[in-house]
Amino acid sequence: MRAIPIVPDAGRACNGPHRKHERNGALRLANGHQDNDHGLLTGDTMWFKRKPRNRRLGREYVLDVKLRSSQVRAARARMAAIALGALFALVLGLYLIWRGGEWALNRLIYQNKAFAIEQIDIQTDGVIALNQLRRWAGVQPGQNLLALDLARVQRDLLMVSLIQSASIERVLPRTLRIRITEREPLAQITLPQPHPGGGIDGVPYYLDAEGYVILPLDPAQRNGTATQPGEPLPLLSGPNANQFQVGRRVEAPQVQAALQLLVAFDHSSMAGLVDIKKIDVSASEVLVVTTGQGSEVTFGRTGPDQQLRRWHEIYEMGQRMSKAIATLDLAVTNNIPARWLEASAVPTGTPKPPKQLRKKHV
Repeated sequence: MRAIPIVPDAGRACNGPHRKHERNGALRLANGHQDNDHGLLTGDTMWFKRKPRNRRLGREYVLDVKLRSSQVRAARARMAAIALGALFALVLGLYLIWRGGEWALNRLIYQNKAFAIEQIDIQTDGVIALNQLRRWAGVQPGQNLLALDLARVQRDLLMVSLIQSASIERVLPRTLRIRITEREPLAQITLPQPHPGGGIDGVPYYLDAEGYVILPLDPAQRNGTATQPGEPLPLLSGPNANQFQVGRRVEAPQVQAALQLLVAFDHSSMAGLVDIKKIDVSASEVLVVTTGQGSEVTFGRTGPDQQLRRWHEIYEMGQRMSKAIATLDLAVTNNIPARWLEASAVPTGTPKPPKQLRKKHV
């Protein structure tokens, strides 16, 4: 037999640098394959390897976004439903509270017989009968004191032209207090009014110191203990009838000047000496006063107090001369034109006493 030589393994036989180089190359090759698996190789091999992986990862990300969107929509729908439910519950709760409060107010206050009116305490400083005031107020015993509309009661009373002010007050538990201040007539006017049967009649109206037009009070509406009207009030003649409306204030300068003159006259020394019967307001700059003693005195529109003092001085001078004033022009400032009459020719009559101003209270 032929002997076959046994050649030792090159890998084992080589313990030198060549074997180490081979091991390093194998290690690099293995690492290269591993790096390719993780997409770390460069060049063409990396570009072809990463593309399938990116598409796969992209598809996974798109699926994840879709899943998140549906969850967000569901969460939003739940939140909207919760918000609507809470809003509905809030509105329902408020409505129930409102209805419950209304029911409680009606049962405990507005329909409670413990607050039924038993006494209507009415006072006035004028001549209107208390029963008439009660009818105008529209309040009856037995009405609920707290449910009563005080503004409505006051408004109804102030619709009466003779009433200047009205105070309405609740006095718990069963009393209604009403205080009335009446207007005090100072002068009168006569306004034309068509007669039902044809023609025109003159209807008298009153004016107070502020110029409010007052409808005369019916005798049946007067207090039985009140003093009946005595001498007629001074008459204002010559005004424009269109300026007068019941319950409204007259703004005409001539009418306001005449009323100021009457107020000043009642506080002057001439009050009680003569009576003013009529004041002509037809002129624009002067007021012509006619007295019950037959005198005619012309006043300017301004400064009535000073003119009244001058009138009193001239009146006293005529008394010393046994003369009476026929005409007197106080509107002239430089001199005082006057015309005299014999005292015996003057109509006799007792002037009415000065008017006492009524004490106002509410």
